[in-house]
Amino acid sequence: MIEFNIFIEKLKTRLGEPLPGNIAHDLMASESRLKLKMPTPNERTRESAVLILFYPSKNQIFLPLILRPQYDGVHGGQMAFPGGRAEKEDENLIRTALREAQEEIGVRVSDVKVLGELTKLYIPPSNFYVQPVVGCMPHKPDFYPDPREVDKVIEISLDEIKNPVIIGRKTLFVRGVEIDTPFYNIKETTVWGATAMMISELLTVIESLG
Repeated sequence: MIEFNIFIEKLKTRLGEPLPGNIAHDLMASESRLKLKMPTPNERTRESAVLILFYPSKNQIFLPLILRPQYDGVHGGQMAFPGGRAEKEDENLIRTALREAQEEIGVRVSDVKVLGELTKLYIPPSNFYVQPVVGCMPHKPDFYPDPREVDKVIEISLDEIKNPVIIGRKTLFVRGVEIDTPFYNIKETTVWGATAMMISELLTVIESLG
């Protein structure tokens, strides 16, 4: 628990400093994203946020990802952090991330301590501009996934996600388009795209903690 508290305090301090941003994002960006001129946010872009939540369990540090149900949409069947679009009642994107995490996986908002934010990331296929919010809890949460939004919650330890052997590269076929991309192999599931880019920045930040 002491190690968890030390990690959290260091991370909170680091998140208040300049972030690696696109330098870290590009390490896990697809070939097409790097080579093509990507569109930028526009008047139809929807603001959204996700929650990256750390907690102690079994003398390790964990964070949850979710597997989206299969559906005919841009992100169907993909791994992601819990989150979603901003609503009018959300006073800011931190509130969006907390509300969505509570709705999707049952995390109690009142139990989450917000540590800071990573760099916002634009996702052209869905036209979302996503704010990753980093938080922590002093204990492992009880997960109550919403079956409409979440196929299952996948817990991964910090040691697992930091292990470079989970990084690979492959060609994916997404909605009829061939995409060459780096990915993380997390629990035998391919994590790529925006979620992988967020993880890359998160890990770059963590590696700088010393």
